[in-house]
Order: sequence, then structure tokens, then C-alpha cells
Amino acid sequence: MADSGARLRWLRVLVLVLAAWALVRGGHMSKSADVSRVTPPGAPPAATAHAAPSAPASGGSSPHASPTGAYDPAAYAPQVRTHAARADVDPKLLMAVLYNESYKPHDPELERAWQRYKPDAAFGIANMHRAAFNETKRRHDLANRRWEELPDDRDLAIEAAAWHLHDLAAQLPAHRPGAYTKNELLALGYNTGSGNMLAFARGAHPGSQAQSYLDRLHANWAKAGKAVSAQP
Repeated sequence: MADSGARLRWLRVLVLVLAAWALVRGGHMSKSADVSRVTPPGAPPAATAHAAPSAPASGGSSPHASPTGAYDPAAYAPQVRTHAARADVDPKLLMAVLYNESYKPHDPELERAWQRYKPDAAFGIANMHRAAFNETKRRHDLANRRWEELPDDRDLAIEAAAWHLHDLAAQLPAHRPGAYTKNELLALGYNTGSGNMLAFARGAHPGSQAQSYLDRLHANWAKAGKAVSAQP
């Protein structure tokens, strides 16, 4: 959940992240001991970063069991359709969010290296933060799943994003004097949080970062629709 300037920030820190990634991978080859994780203040102790992920939720497929940095959201159209239907959200919106969040490499080890550098970073192809995932987990049937699994389990990342959008939709008032559609508001809520989403629904105008996210949603909308409507 970042604005278009995130691409530039990723370029600026790429050397640092790749160096950290190399250290992590080197540690895997030289020893089997777990690497210590940094967690935000007040957060519960994190599970071991490299614990084996639990079995993917229904809708997953074996070709995606070992994800790498190479990533096309359209390849996950079946999972998007499945989880969007279960969560009662627009599959086109869910796919567009994945396209919006595809600005950075989604390699599990690289994501973990970045999280060590920036403990409040988001995880998974839907770029979900720990607090958002834990709130979604509390409300829905994700009791045995962990935020730390998101980089390894793309089906879980899509499922959690779908239910998060569902929960945001439940907070929208029936009467919305603002100029934005339901899907636009949900995308803004996904990017900026429910409080800002409700302010936009009442007529507030997004700042530059939120507007950039909305602009990218519009740019990705047709592509997202084509992806979810294509037959497997």
C-alpha cells in the first residue's frame, strides 16, 4: 500500500536490501539456526520467520507453492475469483488491488530482508500490514494462519485481502455524499485505512499519495477486469 514514489524509494534502498538478503541466504547455506526478527514495539512475539507455512487455503494451486520475485497478478485469477466470491467483494477490485500492490519484488526472502530493515513493512503480494492481517484474522476463519506466512502463501495473501475489503465495505455508510464509488472508497480504505476512507465517503479529498493510489487503480481497472474474466 504505497504511492508511486515507492518505486523510487525501493531503488534507493535496493543495495541495502539485496545486501541483507544475501546475508540471510548465506546464513541458510551455512547453518540451520533461526535468524532473529525485529518486531514493532508492543507487537506479540513473532513466530520463526522460516517456519514451514501451513497448507494453503482452498483455491490455492501447487504451481504457486514456492513463489519467487517473478509475478503476474493475472496468474492468480482463479484464487481472486474464489476468495472475492466468498467475501462478497468485486473480483475486479481485488485483482486491481493486486496490480496496485505489485510495484515491488515479491520474493519471500527479499520481503523478510526488507522487514528486518523496516519492521513495519507489509508482507505478501497484497502488501498487508501485520495489524490489518491480525484484525482480519480475528473477524474471519483464519485462526490458524499467521502474518509471517504471507510471503510464502500467495493464496492466503489474496484471501486475507478479500476479507479485509469485505470488512471495509461493512463500515461504509449507506448514504455517501462524496464523489467516489464504492470500489474507489474500498481501494482508498485499503491504502489509507478505514478512518480516511470514511472521511472520503463524507466528501474529503485525498492527499497526493492516496490520489496516486486511486489513479493507479483507474489505470489498472481494465487490465484487472480482463484478468478475472479470462477462462483458466
